[in-house]
Amino acid sequence: MATGNISVSSENIFPIIKKWLYSDKDIFLRELVSNGCDAITKYKKLVSIGEAKTEGEEKFRIDVTIDKKNKTLSISDNGIGMTADEVEKYITQIAFSGAADFLSKYKEEDDKNAQIIGHFGLGFYSAFMPSEKVEIDTLSYLPDSKAVYWGCSGSMEYELTDGSRTKRGTTITLHIAEDSKEFLEEFTVRSVLGKYCSFLPVEIYLNVIDDEKKDDDKAEETEEKPINDISPLWTKAPKDCTDEEYREFYTKVFSDFTPPLFWIHLNVDFPFNLKGILYFPKINHEFAAQEGQIKLYNNQVFVADNVKEVIPEFLMLLKGVIDCPDLPLNVSRSFLQNDGYVRKISAHITKKVADKLLELYKKERENYDKYWDDINIFIKYGCMRDEKFYERVKDCIIYKDLDGKYITLDEYLDGKENKDVYYVTDEKLQSQYIKMMRQEGQNAVMLPMVMDTHFISFIEMKNEGVKFKRIDSAISEELTNKDSEEAPEGICDIFKKALGIEDLKIEAQALKNEEMPAMMLLSEQSRRMKEMYRSYGQQFAGMGDMFKDEYTLVVNTNSPLVKKLSELDEDKQKLICEHVYDLAMLCNKPLEPEQMTRFVERNNKIMQMAI
Repeated sequence: MATGNISVSSENIFPIIKKWLYSDKDIFLRELVSNGCDAITKYKKLVSIGEAKTEGEEKFRIDVTIDKKNKTLSISDNGIGMTADEVEKYITQIAFSGAADFLSKYKEEDDKNAQIIGHFGLGFYSAFMPSEKVEIDTLSYLPDSKAVYWGCSGSMEYELTDGSRTKRGTTITLHIAEDSKEFLEEFTVRSVLGKYCSFLPVEIYLNVIDDEKKDDDKAEETEEKPINDISPLWTKAPKDCTDEEYREFYTKVFSDFTPPLFWIHLNVDFPFNLKGILYFPKINHEFAAQEGQIKLYNNQVFVADNVKEVIPEFLMLLKGVIDCPDLPLNVSRSFLQNDGYVRKISAHITKKVADKLLELYKKERENYDKYWDDINIFIKYGCMRDEKFYERVKDCIIYKDLDGKYITLDEYLDGKENKDVYYVTDEKLQSQYIKMMRQEGQNAVMLPMVMDTHFISFIEMKNEGVKFKRIDSAISEELTNKDSEEAPEGICDIFKKALGIEDLKIEAQALKNEEMPAMMLLSEQSRRMKEMYRSYGQQFAGMGDMFKDEYTLVVNTNSPLVKKLSELDEDKQKLICEHVYDLAMLCNKPLEPEQMTRFVERNNKIMQMAI
């Protein structure tokens, strides 16, 4: 029997002191199972090069066992095992990487099937997070090796002696502390394994020993099937995957039973190792896009959700999995170093997404048009966030017009003398304006989302001379009647006097549509600025109210009602002018409660006058 003190290298102790390895308590299970997977991978590598032999048709596996009576949780593998010297070297010297040592000895650049998960030598010590004592029972694959036992109660002292294990491999037993008893519950352990280890390349079995429920001779309950999928879809070649498999995988991973629109299968071997699948989900409304989720894996081990150093922020509107074994991870495997290598991976992912969109636009235009209502949120956001992404996809940005047809900006502007683009934000509220446009054969595009206010400003900046105008912000020349009679004298003064609204601008124009006595125009610039400030939320709360709505009442001098207005007495003029004003305002926004009450009362009065 031997005793000793754990050796700590000062250059490696600081990250441990800072946050005791990990921020999430349940991460220990991922680390210990991953270590078991590494041990098996190492052994299989030795077998492949003739330095070790398997025992017949040996099945490699990891067993996670809960023993409620003894308050232990154990993780057992039949991998490479360790000798006493290796236990002292790899376990008692914190931050000495066994994986790094193994790789330096057996490194082969063309061997892509023997990836080692661990790189930092700290994973094992996460075992002390939920434990009051940790034990190791291990037997090395080397001939004539003796079983080794190592035990430590969380202090700097440990015990190292002969062990009792008879088969090659390692078992780590955690004596669960009182404040971590949830890790003796099957549901908790199953959930943690499901979160981190669902796709590990070695089969994992969960066993439960509960003497309170079963007789001693039937105490152990073993899973008939492994809890993980050792060959997830992203590890296969795209040509070997069916559409049905892609959809089933999406449902399984994200518990989303609405089929995705389409997907991108990433399969890169050079200049870095990158695999994954990105799904474009069907979005029911604008803010549903915030529910996207990109899961990051390292050699099939779950690392984190939505790591923006690897996945550009705008791509997080999607759902998917990314597996990149070459990523430089820090001690916790949960955060990435933001270096040039990571940026290259991020840029490559962005390029592949842009390429897929262009391919769909050119080869499957009909499907692309169908997808647009769901994917335009992602594309618009991506264009504003990433200059290179915009440059790649700018030719496949489309807009839905008044007839429901999808057109590009160039197609909309084709044949127009100017570069004004009229748009609609609310098809119902702005129906009268739309009707006028349709009657004169004019077109507009539908831009109903909050994001569109920012997006059109971005497009104007990128396309010289292009100016977006909401359909109620200006009257195009095509809607006016240039041959109409001159406006009735003093018509604007009649409205100003009747309405008594100081800030209201009043203009007289002859519109081709005689049915509308007046139109309400709202300044594009002031409205857009106001909406942009409000969309920033708390940061600029109230600043949107600094900008007053700049309304202009355009009186239609081609309207029979307006032509006869000067013939009425002052009381009737006031009645008609107020009603015309409210009708024009209703096409722009709902009336305030008091204003609506007066409108109804006035409407009843006018109907009585007509009888």
